[in-house]
Amino acid sequence: MDRRTFLGTAAAAAITTGLHPIPAFAEPDPPKLKPMELGLLISPFGAPEATIKRVHDMGFSNCFLSLDGYINKFTADAAKEIADLLGKYQLIATTVEVVGPGPLEWNFMQGPSTIGLVPPKTRAARIDALRQVSDFAKLLGIGQVQTHCGFIPEDPTDALYPQAVAAIRTVAEHCHANGQYFLMETGQETPTTMSRMIRDANLPNLAVGLDTANLILYGKANPVDAVDIIGTHVRSVHAKDGKWPTDPSKLGEEVLIGQGLVDFKTVFTKLHKLGYTGAVTIERETSGPQQIADVKNEKMYLQRILDKVLA
Repeated sequence: MDRRTFLGTAAAAAITTGLHPIPAFAEPDPPKLKPMELGLLISPFGAPEATIKRVHDMGFSNCFLSLDGYINKFTADAAKEIADLLGKYQLIATTVEVVGPGPLEWNFMQGPSTIGLVPPKTRAARIDALRQVSDFAKLLGIGQVQTHCGFIPEDPTDALYPQAVAAIRTVAEHCHANGQYFLMETGQETPTTMSRMIRDANLPNLAVGLDTANLILYGKANPVDAVDIIGTHVRSVHAKDGKWPTDPSKLGEEVLIGQGLVDFKTVFTKLHKLGYTGAVTIERETSGPQQIADVKNEKMYLQRILDKVLA
């Protein structure tokens, strides 16, 4: 064993020393969807029926629930309301997500100290929020919980790295007990760093939520190449497009799908060959009538690609 291999093995062993044995995991039943069926990311808090109805009216069969507005309000009554609306409009919810509580700064300057489970100041509150949303998802029968874990250090000897491993493992263990996957959404870390985290946290229900644009917006990787590194761990996909960051203080620009740098045909082809059958969730970071118009165009654009990939 050469020196580099030994040091890498020793670092991984040090991180996992003292952790509980790896428990068996009973995989949750997958949603009853067609392979790579298109869905939509929504935030239903405040106007749940209007929001969920809109998904149905736009011709989607499934949705991804962004639920930050419900933090500390994840009640049985709220779960029943959402479950009843999903049933009324014949929609399947594939995944839930929270990223708060704040503060959250989506940039390169304050982002490392405010996003995800890495920053110590907000870590406990976010672990609590993720436990809450996991329990809420269990009431809804949803088998996947997702979040941004943050700017996970590239250097595994950084003091924040083992803390991040422990935090992510804590949330993953809670999801495990609820029969759910815990997904790390791509963005703030390189695919290699995410792969290392999966190895070091070492739980069978820890997986990846692939956001095709975030990898570009944060300047971390091309999503085509990222699939080569973490593709076997992908359990949800956010279809989004964007451009590389040119201002070192700001993220790259999110744009209408088809106008950015994501090669969706190649990404989808690679995922399909790896056996990915989950939803492809459109996420468009605009609002109002423009968002609706954009999503309709994106839906047609992506469906044409998926029809060729899945043929």
